[in-house]
Amino acid sequence: MTLTEKLLARASGKKSVQAGDNIWVNADVLMTHDVCGPGTIGVFKREFGKTAKVWDKNKIVIIPDHYIFTADSKSNRNVDILRDFVKEQDIPYFYDVIDDPNGHWHFDASKGMLNKQYGSRYAGVCHTALPQKGHTRPGEILFGTDSHTCMAGAFNLFATGIGNTDAGFVMGTGKLLLKVPETMHFRLEGKLQPGVMAKDVILHCIGEIGFDGATYRAMQFDGEGVKSLSIDDRMTIANMAIEAGGKNGVFEFDSRTQEYVDARTQTNGTKRNYTPVERDRDEKFVYELVVDLSKLEPTVACHPDPGQRKKAKDMGDTKLDRAYVGSCTGGKTSDFVEFAKILRGKKVTIDTFGVPATPEIVRDLQTTYWGNETVWQILVGAGVQMTENAGCAACLGGPVDTFGRINKAGINCISATNRNFPGRMGDKESKVFLASPMTVAASAIAGKIVDPREYLGN
Repeated sequence: MTLTEKLLARASGKKSVQAGDNIWVNADVLMTHDVCGPGTIGVFKREFGKTAKVWDKNKIVIIPDHYIFTADSKSNRNVDILRDFVKEQDIPYFYDVIDDPNGHWHFDASKGMLNKQYGSRYAGVCHTALPQKGHTRPGEILFGTDSHTCMAGAFNLFATGIGNTDAGFVMGTGKLLLKVPETMHFRLEGKLQPGVMAKDVILHCIGEIGFDGATYRAMQFDGEGVKSLSIDDRMTIANMAIEAGGKNGVFEFDSRTQEYVDARTQTNGTKRNYTPVERDRDEKFVYELVVDLSKLEPTVACHPDPGQRKKAKDMGDTKLDRAYVGSCTGGKTSDFVEFAKILRGKKVTIDTFGVPATPEIVRDLQTTYWGNETVWQILVGAGVQMTENAGCAACLGGPVDTFGRINKAGINCISATNRNFPGRMGDKESKVFLASPMTVAASAIAGKIVDPREYLGN
């Protein structure tokens, strides 16, 4: 069996499964957030009763993160709906925006978009927060009401996005009926060269198969090349499995996985025992691709979908109006460090926005020194508009007052986010180009899309 098949077999109580089987799967974690949470709660109460209790309060994680730092009253109210449900169900893993369990969330626009406006438990972007808070354990099943839930597959688990109806059913039963997906195999070899990042790896893979090339399939990443990839790198790659239509992305378990998971579960007091799955010799794949990491170059996904791949060095005639670094895919600590590597001592020439994914990452950037300056100070000094309000921000568009949202027609934006369909970041007439944080940084300096290796060492 493949890694995905082994995970699903275990969760279904079967000795083995194969692609195409329909099986009932037991969930280990159900995650929902402020956009889909109220709808999921509504389905749960409609189907199981207004006084029904969730199947296991310790296996539900609720993270407000999408439409948070906005004065939009309906968005603010969504967080209050989550808080009321958490109190009703006595759910321990709720990462609220405010500290008062009886309060109401209200974003104060008069304080501006750059300064912190959240309490001590707020966790930021759900997909980055889940592993940081110790909720991604190897060998488990994680469902989330968000398509990029597949990011957790970096930790050797089956993670996939589901809709509100399915989530409401899981909330009441802890189970879900799934069809076992076929598995596509991506064997990574070699090592990334300077100026090339994990984002370039997944954009290369999507470019090879197309933005629908993995529809309802698992994408398995393994090989000697994985050993050189950090946990952040693996998260970036697994996150964008959905951009090829994938059901899930999954990595092998190794010492890096163990070190990260053990540290996070211990620090946050979450469940510490887990059993990873290992590769079998008789794996059957529907597709195989060998990727030599050492030969990859900085890559850009062009409008209107993530499969429109080009090399950054061939796009110098593409003028830009805006640059953006953030989201679950591009807002991790390492993303900003690489961003700063290019920007240090230079200035951006276009509007450039930086949105860390979690408060922990904000702290990392504000306390990590590079010479006499913190990484945060380097970025602000280069002209980047950095907000302390960690969250999804403009990645999903959101209300018109969302930080970094495109509200003007015809904007060309280069972004370290994960999706560039028309209207994704706001205006449907604008074009979003996806790239690594390094490529975004170099392009923000040049005012056009360029290869970041032009700025390395300068």
